[in-house]
Amino acid sequence: MRAVIDIPAEPLAPGPVGYRAQVVDFDASSNTLYEPLRLGQVDRFARVSDRRLLSDPQFHAQNVYAIVMRTLSRFEFAMGRRVSWSFRGHQLKIAPHAFAGANAFYSKRDRALLFGYFPCAKGKTNYTCLSHHVVAHETTHALLDGLRERYADPSSPDQAAFHEGFADVVALLSVLSLKDVVSRLAPSRTTMTVAALRKSALLGLTVSGARNDVVRRSVQLRPSRDHLKSPEFRRPHRRGELLVAAMMNAFLHVWVSRLKGQGGADRLRRAEEGAAAADRLLTMSIRALDYCPPTDIEFRDFLSALLTADSQLRPDEGKYPYREILLRSFASYGIRPTSKGPNGVWEAPVGRLRYSSVHFEAIRSDPDEVFRFLWENRRSLGLCADAYTRVQSVRPCQRVGADGFALRETVAEYIQRIELRAGELKRLGISIPRGMPAQHNVTLYGGGALIFDEYGQLKFHVRNKILNAERQTRRLRYLWKQRQP
Repeated sequence: MRAVIDIPAEPLAPGPVGYRAQVVDFDASSNTLYEPLRLGQVDRFARVSDRRLLSDPQFHAQNVYAIVMRTLSRFEFAMGRRVSWSFRGHQLKIAPHAFAGANAFYSKRDRALLFGYFPCAKGKTNYTCLSHHVVAHETTHALLDGLRERYADPSSPDQAAFHEGFADVVALLSVLSLKDVVSRLAPSRTTMTVAALRKSALLGLTVSGARNDVVRRSVQLRPSRDHLKSPEFRRPHRRGELLVAAMMNAFLHVWVSRLKGQGGADRLRRAEEGAAAADRLLTMSIRALDYCPPTDIEFRDFLSALLTADSQLRPDEGKYPYREILLRSFASYGIRPTSKGPNGVWEAPVGRLRYSSVHFEAIRSDPDEVFRFLWENRRSLGLCADAYTRVQSVRPCQRVGADGFALRETVAEYIQRIELRAGELKRLGISIPRGMPAQHNVTLYGGGALIFDEYGQLKFHVRNKILNAERQTRRLRYLWKQRQP
């Protein structure tokens, strides 16, 4: 499969090396440093054979650079701002042939994406750097880690699974938003049903992109409200499939709904409708991160964030009911929105807030100004005054709505932390896990995302309260059972 993709235009050094991504093609297994790729104005690989593309290290370098930059630009478009990597620095290193092995991973310590290779049938070699799924998946890990650094902490089964599930969602929707790929792999007109699409080559996560090399096919996971309680779905990768299944089944229902009344639609038209549905769901999924709590994420929080983020830019759903379909799809897997507001959207803050001491311009960029707002409104916002509080980031955003007008917001995240002994939990109403010694050191976390409008007024306060006894009891019980308190 081939597709032409758009990436940000920039002058590139040999590698290629750009302002956000740097290909360093060193193979640690064979101690080989490959010649850096020099990109010109013309794509030298546009008309070469498949065999050449599969075997040429220089094309591999071009492929990983292009997909990494495409994924980054999709995040920045959805967020309406620049998005940083999780480490201090601007350039992510990419090693297309990092090691011999059937694996690929993101390393925060190395500030790098590392891709393996391994032998496959008929003496050929399978390169993970050639899989759009794999490259987009690992790039998403690097970006999500930068946007929500506490999601890598032990907390709950959902948080343990979220990184993998979200990365799979982005990877699948990234491929499905490519019209050329959808056109090649979509079923015929007579089988354009949800059931038929579930079985198609489009919906499997693959290593090499080959039809018969599927690693995960989460979309075929049978809907059930009991999955979340099942021991089978306590494992992070398996539980993450629930999030993927809910999202991808929603995608299929949207796609089929877009084709209603187009019985005679040709293959290109069907592909356009599928790619359009995937593109919107991809934007919704990425944008939802701004409306998620910065710590202790659960799938139901992400669902409320999805619905809220989309409603801000599209108050009227329009012709296709994306949010209604998402609600039904997630509910079929036992996931209902955290918010009790209309249609699962986060509710506006309750109570009077003080703005008299806050400077409008400063609150759009200054963590100290946001902290002043928090401190002066700590009672109204339900903060714990005795907890250590830190504003992690302040990010002004400008997003484009369906009507073409800009939506300007400022997104700020804060974290709260309390360190105490297990014996002190009772006075907070938090139950001590069975077997935990009273002198055991425990750290409680909480925090919230503050969404300010263009006038500096608070629109949403998406939080997990640090003194929520039920949530902390559940969290500590899970961590103690995992022996990672």
